[in-house]
Amino acid sequence: MKYTNLGRSGLVVGRLGLGTMNFGLHTPEPEAHAIMNLALDKGVNLFDTANTYGAQLGEGVTERIIGNWLAEDPARRDQIVLATKVYGMMGLKPNSGRLSAFHVRKACEDSLRRLRTDHIDLLQVHHIDRTTPWEETWQALDLLVAQGKVTYIGTSNFAGWHLTKAQEHARRRSTPGPVSEQSVYNLLERTVELEVLPACRNYGIGLLPYSPLHGGLLGGAVLRGTADGRAAEPKSVKQLKRHHDRIAAYEKWCADLGLPPARVALAWLLHQPGVTAPILGPRVAEQLDQGLAALKVSLEKGQLKELDALFPGPGGPAPEAYAW
Repeated sequence: MKYTNLGRSGLVVGRLGLGTMNFGLHTPEPEAHAIMNLALDKGVNLFDTANTYGAQLGEGVTERIIGNWLAEDPARRDQIVLATKVYGMMGLKPNSGRLSAFHVRKACEDSLRRLRTDHIDLLQVHHIDRTTPWEETWQALDLLVAQGKVTYIGTSNFAGWHLTKAQEHARRRSTPGPVSEQSVYNLLERTVELEVLPACRNYGIGLLPYSPLHGGLLGGAVLRGTADGRAAEPKSVKQLKRHHDRIAAYEKWCADLGLPPARVALAWLLHQPGVTAPILGPRVAEQLDQGLAALKVSLEKGQLKELDALFPGPGGPAPEAYAW
């Protein structure tokens, strides 16, 4: 495993993180425990989850699975950087979601209980809240840090100007602000290159790309001939039809290189400036092993240009991407 700092912070994380979105939804608890064991053995230390994962409203299924794994061997807790999220609806009551001080406090307490720990290393705001003032949200987050229940704050699904607003509000409060942003970023979806990635690099916010294989489409979907996993979802099937020729050309390019498509897609992300650690979301242990192999792939400048030709980005950062 290769390691780097999480943004401008002193926290050190592996260049690939373990995403747990499938745990409890597609991956039974015993298999999820096996994947976490393998990840720990391979040097993965960033374990990412969310209170809403598990597809059962308010149950926090995935957090419970991780909590049970931590309880099996308490020594595991200090070996991982435990990250979860707050924002999503955890019930049907009016204050069961979003970023009010009321919900942020309760959601954190509930996550701590499910995860069976006394602190969260990285609490990520899962989405912007268009109804709650930033002053209120930061007050709640700062209090959790002061209480020792949270160590670092991160964001997810923020636009570039949201990151700026969050960082400047934190600066006025003389607090560090977010050290990470988790956004969708892959060869097929490069919108973050316009403003999110430049904002992250300017503020020293580490980018944690999720969906690095675009729901499985960059993992050999055409070659397999049949959709499976997330690639079988209606949205992914529609995307595959739309991008079929381009993905087919990509898979041939990877075959000529002698590498699996998934490995190349992850390696491409690892070569992008500002990217800290793509988040892998394995359903089975074999997928984790395959993903970690991307750490050994070095792409030359010419190969990166060929990938840009196959999957053009927006043209660089704004405004040069569309103006001058």
